[in-house]
Formats: sequence, C-alpha cells, structure tokens
Amino acid sequence: MQHPMTTLEILFYIALFVVFYTYLGYGIVLYLLVKVKELFAKPKGKTLPADEQLPEVTLFITAYNEEAVVDEKMLNSLALDYPAVKKKIVWVTDGSADGTNARLANWPQATVFFQPERQGKTAAMNRGMTLVTSPIVVFTDANTMLNKEALREIVRAFSDPLVGCVAGEKRIAVKTEDGAAAGGEGIYWKYESTLKALDARLYSAVGAAGELFAVRRELYVPMQRDTLLDDFVLSLRIAMKGYKIDYCSNAYAVESGSANMLEEEKRKVRICAGGLQSVWRLRPLLNPLRYGVLSFQYTSHRVLRWSVTPFLLFALLPLNVALVVTQNCWFYTLLLVLQILFYIAGFYGHYLASRQIKNKLLFIPYYFLFMNINVLKGISYLMKKKGSGTWEKAKRAV
Repeated sequence: MQHPMTTLEILFYIALFVVFYTYLGYGIVLYLLVKVKELFAKPKGKTLPADEQLPEVTLFITAYNEEAVVDEKMLNSLALDYPAVKKKIVWVTDGSADGTNARLANWPQATVFFQPERQGKTAAMNRGMTLVTSPIVVFTDANTMLNKEALREIVRAFSDPLVGCVAGEKRIAVKTEDGAAAGGEGIYWKYESTLKALDARLYSAVGAAGELFAVRRELYVPMQRDTLLDDFVLSLRIAMKGYKIDYCSNAYAVESGSANMLEEEKRKVRICAGGLQSVWRLRPLLNPLRYGVLSFQYTSHRVLRWSVTPFLLFALLPLNVALVVTQNCWFYTLLLVLQILFYIAGFYGHYLASRQIKNKLLFIPYYFLFMNINVLKGISYLMKKKGSGTWEKAKRAV
C-alpha cells in the first residue's frame, strides 16, 4: 500500500516542477502550442514596400564614452541597405567625457544630441526621443554591428499594423579562444532566440533586447529615469496597449561576449536586478483575465526566472537530502546523486574557466548556476542602486 506524500515530498515536487517548467517545460509547451495553432492558421507573409514608399527610419544610438567604437559603428550604420534620404542616424551622448563627440564630429551624417550631465541611459532615451520625428525608431547599442538587411527586415515586420515593436536577434561573436563568459553567453542566447521566435509565433515576443529593437514612435512613452531594463519595459508596455512584439531573426546585432566572467557577472547582476524591478513595475501584466496569452507567456518566460525559480532551484538540494534521510526510497537517492553530479560539473566548469580552459560541455551547468546565483545578487544590487539610472558597463572581449 502506497503511503500518502509528506509535506516535505510535496514541497520537493513543487520545486522540481517549477524549475523544470521554467527552463525546459515552457519551451516544450510553447512548441506544442505553436504547432497546434499553425495547423489551423498558417503564418501570413509580410511584404516590403517599394523604396519610394518606405517610411523614414531613425537609427537611435545611446552612447556613454564609446570613442573606441564610433568609427566602426558609423561605417556599419551607413552600410545598412536602406535609402540614405530615409535613414537618419542619431547619437545621444549625455555625460560622455572621452573623445566620443570629437569622433562623431568627423561624421556629418550623424546628428548628435549631447548634454554634459550624465543621468543614465533611460533618461538619455527619454530626452532624445522628444527630438526624433521618424515614424519608426530603431534602437541599437554603439558596440553592436547590424547585418546589412536589418532595417528593411524590421520595416517589413511593421507592415502588420498590429505590430508595435520589433525585436531583432542578438548574436554573440564567439571566437575559438573565447572562454566561459562568451561561450556560456552564446549558448544562452541561442536558446533564448529560439524561445523568442516561438513566443512571437504563438502571439507576441516577451520583451526586446537593447542591442537591436524598433518601435513606432507614437507608442513611445517616457520611462522612469532609474529603469534598468529600458528595452524590456518599453517593449512590454507597448504590448500591454494591445500591440504585438514581433521577432525578426533576419535582423540581427552582433557583439563580442563579455571579456571575462567578472565582467559577465556585472552584466548579469544588473539584468537580474532590472528583471526584478520590471516584475514590480509591470505587475498588471500578471493578470491573465486582462492580458490572456501575453500574461501566460510573460509569467512563464520571464517572471519565474527572475523571482521564485532561483530560490526553488537552490532549495532542491537540501530538500532532497532531507528526503533521503527520512524516506527509504532509491528514487530520492538517485535524484540526489544526479544533483550532486550537476553541481560538481558546475564547480569544475568554474575551475576551468578561472584558468582560461575551454570546455563547452561544462559551460552549460556552470553558466546555468552562475545565472541563478546572480538573480539572488540582483536583489542586493537593486537595493543599492535604488533611484539611480546609471551603472558601470561590462567590458566586452576584443
């Protein structure tokens, strides 16, 4: 006769389910939902207007002390396949104290908005957007390079009037000699890109990445100056108005991975802190009665990762130990052994990374644990940075 589950077992299985669902289960459910949807409604193709009918587009670059990449970014921007008379290039360089503005002075094709005071990226975006008149605004980072067709592909996505934001694809340039920071980040973004594409096919992508995304100018609403994830908050507030965030893998931004794991930690902690901040500021989106499928996608893809799941992940080990001690069950022993092996692999991956030894297999457990630890660190970061919109940017590999 099977005994009823104890409270300890119930807690363990709840934690196990949430962790599995957050990182793998949602992807499986999402894939199945997309396949079912597309059995009944085939995706509609999107057309690109002729050159004379293309809308004016502003390439909007917010930069702080980016002297080293100005020339490369301008060459890349000018090479984008879009009519020159309909392509505006705007730089907002608030607070820059290096040679960024001097470099930009050599490029008459660039319009530069500068003020000496540094108030942070979000404040710079809010100020710059009051000076932009193009119907489509494409945001991109100074240190990311776009593919030649990016602007046309983004405009093609906007041919659907229900699309209010277009998220481009972020790609990490991983070199053979790159270590865990670039390798782990590259693997993570490949998985993220797959989920974003499926999200968009189901209903809407859940947020955009600042390396490359675009909005209809009239939908831009100024954000609080201390907003950490401006790209995420802006795009989802547009979605909350009833518009969709389309995902365009044919428009992509390429950047180097973080220089090392210390720099990657800075970036991840800030993102995780921004995620927690966003969950609070976008809390109406948690109401499925109001936002339906978008609420389901947002909770599954984002909220769980930035809130309860990391705590439940690290609770699994002590819960498992307690079950092995209190229950005479081989299954719990097996799960404990697997957990221990996973942590050993992660710690060994950390050991190899600290010695600049490349091992792709161990990147996965190491980077997975690394990301979840940084969610916990993000709580402390958020408290320290409360009220501030500025932060130290992580250094990228050269």
